[in-house]
Amino acid sequence: MAGTLHTVRGAGGIVTAPHHLAAQAGLDVLQDGGSAAQATIAVAATLAVVYPHMTGIGGDGFWLIREADGRVHAVHGVGGAAQAATLDRYAGHAAVPWRGPLAANTVAGTLSAWEAVLATEPSPLPLSRLLAPAIAHAEAGVAVTAGHAALAVAKGPELRAQPGAYAQVFEPEGRPLQEGDVLRQPALAGTLRRLAEAGIADFYSGALAADVAADLAALGSPVAAADLAAHRATRPAPLAVETQAGTLYNSAPPTQGVASLLILALAERAGRSAGEGFAHVHALVEATKQAFLWRDAHCGDPAYMTVAAQDLLDDAKALDAMAARIDPARALPWPQPSQWGDTCWFGAADAQGQVVSAIQSTYFEFGSGLVLPQTGITWQNRGASFRLAETGWNALKPGRKPFHTLNPALAALHDGRVMAYGTMGGEGQPQTQAAVFSRHVWHGMDLQEAISAPRWLLGRTWGEDSTTLKIEDGFAPEVYAALAAAGHVVERVGPLTAMMGHAGALVRHPDGALEGATDPRSDGGVAAW
Repeated sequence: MAGTLHTVRGAGGIVTAPHHLAAQAGLDVLQDGGSAAQATIAVAATLAVVYPHMTGIGGDGFWLIREADGRVHAVHGVGGAAQAATLDRYAGHAAVPWRGPLAANTVAGTLSAWEAVLATEPSPLPLSRLLAPAIAHAEAGVAVTAGHAALAVAKGPELRAQPGAYAQVFEPEGRPLQEGDVLRQPALAGTLRRLAEAGIADFYSGALAADVAADLAALGSPVAAADLAAHRATRPAPLAVETQAGTLYNSAPPTQGVASLLILALAERAGRSAGEGFAHVHALVEATKQAFLWRDAHCGDPAYMTVAAQDLLDDAKALDAMAARIDPARALPWPQPSQWGDTCWFGAADAQGQVVSAIQSTYFEFGSGLVLPQTGITWQNRGASFRLAETGWNALKPGRKPFHTLNPALAALHDGRVMAYGTMGGEGQPQTQAAVFSRHVWHGMDLQEAISAPRWLLGRTWGEDSTTLKIEDGFAPEVYAALAAAGHVVERVGPLTAMMGHAGALVRHPDGALEGATDPRSDGGVAAW
């Protein structure tokens, strides 16, 4: 499978996304004169329709945008906990439920991110143009992917048990949709059309907001009209760390972007190795452990953090000390608590020099399982990650933003290249980013091969408590043996598997040439001209 894809090249514009229809929607916007940022809004909307098991307008989203002049800025569309999401509301529960109305306890922020992204564009295309492909696919229907079909079967029992329109939308014939079946979403098409006509603000404070709030109340969600009206997207400064190759950027808390940057900064300090041998994998895995230890102790809603992520990234002595804890021959004993989550990363670059890295999610596949009957929106369960505690890390409080696994990555390299990259996969996101970046930038591997090559994942995957070091087939046999001898609990998981995420990447060269790649583990595509 790894040999079936090749790096795609172009000059007029390029888009990569985990579904080919979304990539095409973005390319069409570029060809109509839209920017890379505008293209990603079309991609995001289309993914909400054609990839509903991974993302939707009922979730959150993050954007990193590098302008042609080198300025990098960010948009966070992340919703806080509802005012009614108090500890008393969860009395009798040991934890926030993963599914159902009590899991749907945060505002959906991704639409506010779209609005904020478009507000920075000097000549935006009409919103109706950007949403047109998504509306068309929702109305006419789209073929169900293999990944969607597999998850529909596996998660169907817990999803169809939830109140709302899940079964009506995703099991219209009384069974999970199968690969190739046509998924039609007329209610969601109507919602997107209303947004195109009235504007995105209607979702938070207009007639659409009233319908959304009424549905949420009827289904038992704590999120109310006042929570929607109070929500705003934010524009925090992106995190950045200087490396030998260039400046690496990622999203600020409440995301785990700091972990993604730490892995590469620490592995570089520990000593970069050539090729795909033991030293390369071991260094990145051990850097991952150090990064996750810091992340899990400190990272969350920045309003509640006691240390600043950027301060750590700017402190060379602190990074040196963390890197010194990496034993080049032995694995640090593990496990530590793991983070879950699925999502969609996508990126675009245009001929004018703008490069965008974006990611959005409903957290678990199909989010909370609540599909709002009037609007067809699947609501996220990001707030299921909150701890039911008075104080401490990620403790549930009204208005508090939950910790996010989402983090889009971007790099401005010293040789003039700009790289946008990312993946779905919760805890695996920083690890896959490190694999793709190190292979392409440090080792000079072809962009597509850097994504297609076998990967690893330290930590828990869906439905399992195992925190082994999971590794795909394809490495040299001695690599597995050396990792085990060093103390890693190695679990071979076969050939290319979706548990390793759905990665993508694109590169803009100094001469304007563009390259893009997608993951053979996904239903993705790269569109360029």
